[in-house]
Amino acid sequence: MTTPNLTLRQHAPSAERNREPILAVLERVLPATGLVLEIASGTGQHAIHFAAALPQLVWQPSDPDEEARASVAAWTAAAGLPNVRAPLALDVRDAQWGIDAADAIVCINMIHISPWTSAQALIGGAGRLLGAGGVLYLYGPYRRGGAHTSDSNAAFDTQLKSRNPAWGVRDMEDVVALADAAGFDGDEPVAMPANNFSLVFRKR
Repeated sequence: MTTPNLTLRQHAPSAERNREPILAVLERVLPATGLVLEIASGTGQHAIHFAAALPQLVWQPSDPDEEARASVAAWTAAAGLPNVRAPLALDVRDAQWGIDAADAIVCINMIHISPWTSAQALIGGAGRLLGAGGVLYLYGPYRRGGAHTSDSNAAFDTQLKSRNPAWGVRDMEDVVALADAAGFDGDEPVAMPANNFSLVFRKR
């Protein structure tokens, strides 16, 4: 097997900043053992950090972008972790995800940097993939009651929509409604640093 080129590792400063607060929630809500599917793994920094901290879980990264998958593979090779699988080429909008089941699904900072149809596909797919008690974890900024939770999030929303009108900070209530329709019950939202939230859903 060809060894991934370590120079392909991408670096996101935000992943370094938010990985510990996110891990603190994941340690509390993820199952003790099993397979965790990470949707939109990006650089791969989160995957190796969480897999190293939670060695009893098998981490399955994924991303639709080839360069992102190369970065994930390079980070994984550098870390030498036995509980991280090779990244899947997974687009949530595809009918088949290339994986039949998981015990939990983690998705960080995706639904505001993609069309609303991607959020619908993500949550619908999670509803099909996860069994009773399976955890769906979402992290990112959200509007609450139709309003932004900070001026910085409002500015971020404007910036996102200038890049792509289909993007934008979503209403938390709309995400919760999607999850409910897909068979999930939600925990109380967890306020996170930098005006973000952790949303934790459990399959009924």
